[in-house]
Amino acid sequence: MFNDIGALELVTIVVLAILIFGPDKLPKVIQDVSGMIRKLRSFSDSAKQDIRSELGPEFKDFEFEDLNPKTFIRKQLTENEDLKEIRSSFDLRKELNDVTDAVNSKESAPAPATPATPAAGTGPDLLKKPSAPAPEARTPFDADAT
Repeated sequence: MFNDIGALELVTIVVLAILIFGPDKLPKVIQDVSGMIRKLRSFSDSAKQDIRSELGPEFKDFEFEDLNPKTFIRKQLTENEDLKEIRSSFDLRKELNDVTDAVNSKESAPAPATPATPAAGTGPDLLKKPSAPAPEARTPFDADAT
């Protein structure tokens, strides 16, 4: 509960308690505070038991710590069988190696030889760079239109 209290803070609290309550009343105050903490713990434990009994047998594994969003998400991600299957089937390293091999492949096949003139009825040669249009066929450039 007090995991982050250091030695200096603890000494400061003890000195303040002695100054505020005095050495005579301090044991009685400590006893009252510890009794109150025990009562609060027993009250919360009985409330948890009441809630579990009211929820029924289908919620027998219910833990109140699961209501914390971090814990809930962590539990859902680690216990879900579908996600485990997806994680195991998706291997990023394998995919990356496949892509690297495809990019760096040494197997460069020679380009197929294309005929100089296209065959009749096959259409234009798409691999041949088109020639520049004649100057009169070009559309005039209008600087104001842009």
